Amino acid sequence: MKRDSDISHGGGRVAAPARIMTGWKPEHSELWGQHPVCINHALPETGLFSDDVLAGLIESYPRQHYDFLHMGEQGVHKKLWSEGEIGGADGKTVLDAIKQGRLWLNLRRVHEVDSRYADLMGNMFAELEKLVPNFSTYKHNFGILVSSPKAQVYYHADIPGQSLWQVRGEKRVYVYPNYAPFLAEKDMERVILGEIEEDIPYEPWFDDYAQVVTLKPGEMLNWPLNAPHRVENLDCVNVSVTTEHWTDEIRNMYAIRYANGVLRSRLGVTPPKPFTHGPAFWAKAALAAGVKKSGLLKRFRYDREVTWTLDPKASSKMAPLAETYHR
Repeated sequence: MKRDSDISHGGGRVAAPARIMTGWKPEHSELWGQHPVCINHALPETGLFSDDVLAGLIESYPRQHYDFLHMGEQGVHKKLWSEGEIGGADGKTVLDAIKQGRLWLNLRRVHEVDSRYADLMGNMFAELEKLVPNFSTYKHNFGILVSSPKAQVYYHADIPGQSLWQVRGEKRVYVYPNYAPFLAEKDMERVILGEIEEDIPYEPWFDDYAQVVTLKPGEMLNWPLNAPHRVENLDCVNVSVTTEHWTDEIRNMYAIRYANGVLRSRLGVTPPKPFTHGPAFWAKAALAAGVKKSGLLKRFRYDREVTWTLDPKASSKMAPLAETYHR
């Protein structure tokens, strides 16, 4: 953990906060990963999330590492979204379009693109591992989300452990139990196998059983593994950070569900509930590793189509591509 120091980058120096988890309480060490928890943090103090810094980051961002989506209106739960590209627009133009449209820009794997965020991510996980007993993580991921006023993210479940860190704006996050009927095993298996993205079936009455948190700048939310969630921005531009991590426990749960998915979808077998110990687990883990290494399931993976490019002059901020493509 860096203290009283700076994170260096090409545009100058940015102060690194002495503590990132400024609102940590003793009970958070017990609740982490077991129950949704909202905790104060110091990411807004880093200076890494201003419009100027983000515009510069966007302008040089690799195409394979970002998603640019147009979402349906809030209150309409049918998944209406399409994927586009930034095209030749500069960073300021992209941010201006997000402020006016119903757009959602996901900069993935930022730590691999810019060392400033790699240093920050390292500090974040180093501090968390000191605060949470037996919390040993790897395969970290750091993403930045920039999204429009009243944009939404549909009901979904993620594979690794994940936290959402609010930096600018406010959003309402609905977190649901990570078991049926909110999350069926067969649906989580399909997500892991890549047959669908994170999207899973949703019913409006699920909201009666959700924990709802309005995240404000300087607050983060962590939830149990694979807990379904959805997000609604309030009437303001939002800048958020997502972090992902793996542990041995998460890796083992992934392996058993991968194997169960193969048995269910390819062999018609209904597997028992996931378990992560004993000889049967290791047999399934070996099955999962073998099938994944073989590449046999690649042809069943979900394929995303890019259909539009950014057009600042259009009311929707989108113009159809002459030729769509998949990625």
